[in-house]
Amino acid sequence: MYKLFRVFCFLSELIVDPERPNRFQVIMDTSEMGLVASQIVTSLGADWDQSGFEELIGNANGFQFGMFLTLLEKRYLADVDRAGLVEALNAVTNTFIDDIIKKGVLLKRGYLLPTLREYWFVLKPCQLLYYKNEEEKEQCGSITLDPRCWVDSNLQRIMLHTTERTFELATKDHRSRLQWLSALKLAISYSAGTEGYQRTLLRRRQKRRKAELQEKHRRSSIIHDMDVQLQAEKQARAAMEIHAKELKVASEKHVEELECLLEEETQAKRDEEIVRNLQARVLREEWEKREELERLQEEHILLLEQEREKRIEFEIKQREKENQLLEAQQRLIELEAEKQRLDDELTRAQKKISVSEKAVASITIVEPAETLHIKPQVKVRRTMSFIPSTKERPIHFYK
Repeated sequence: MYKLFRVFCFLSELIVDPERPNRFQVIMDTSEMGLVASQIVTSLGADWDQSGFEELIGNANGFQFGMFLTLLEKRYLADVDRAGLVEALNAVTNTFIDDIIKKGVLLKRGYLLPTLREYWFVLKPCQLLYYKNEEEKEQCGSITLDPRCWVDSNLQRIMLHTTERTFELATKDHRSRLQWLSALKLAISYSAGTEGYQRTLLRRRQKRRKAELQEKHRRSSIIHDMDVQLQAEKQARAAMEIHAKELKVASEKHVEELECLLEEETQAKRDEEIVRNLQARVLREEWEKREELERLQEEHILLLEQEREKRIEFEIKQREKENQLLEAQQRLIELEAEKQRLDDELTRAQKKISVSEKAVASITIVEPAETLHIKPQVKVRRTMSFIPSTKERPIHFYK
């Protein structure tokens, strides 16, 4: 229980208690719980069932130590012998608390006696320890690791180069050699860090979880906003439907008066449906008509230029016609003045003729026309003058 408590504290976080803000809770995330449980199960020689674990935890966001311990005991540590349990918990403790990257058997060439000898090696980020056996009670030595170290492989050997000297290591098979090469490179890369290897991995997992949580919150916010918008649209649609029903009731009361309007509305709806269909077809054909649109734009620009030239020519012709119109108007004014002058002359002539006729009509004829020496200048109607006398006198007609 103590080892599990140390692992729990190492992998957990302090979270403010929502019920009591002045207090904190130590909570382990479900992903960290799955990591610990999977390592325990694999250490016991069983297969890890990730889908079964996800079904077991359900929608839980984290575990307190009591729940963590109960879940391990009931689900994964039931019917496990003491030796297997101790081995599994030691493996978990070594991984997370002691920050051990790898353990195993390696052959090491001696410094004084150049022979390969078998040791039990324990690899940590800053040092490589080796013991006589797996019990790790008698330490035979240690190799300090720092960023200046490097490792390579030569003739089935692992050559570990440090600032002090080069260590020659060997494995029993090719697979183990590759695993130790990768583990040594990993330990050297983390040897300069202020935090341990597992602490660094934990920080990365926590950052990844926070980023995933923020992304989840962002998506939830977007979904919430979309739901709010959808509800608002539903309410608006319901209000529109109610308004439409009211309009329908009002239209039913005034059927005779609004018959023409209803027909227009029906036709408008049909036109709207036709327009929607046309819009859908236009949208489908939009990409196909882009090139045609560009060509039409070029033609339009050319037509605009031609239209501009025609408009300039039309304006010139229009100004000429305006000038001609002004001249015609001036000529018309002159003709009207001439007509008025001629009308005045005609009026004066008519007045003269009238005066002359009156004068002729009032003249008393005594002598023949030959003796009067009168030569009329205007044509008059034939008139007759009758002068009564005691003597008979002939009647003369004059023009």
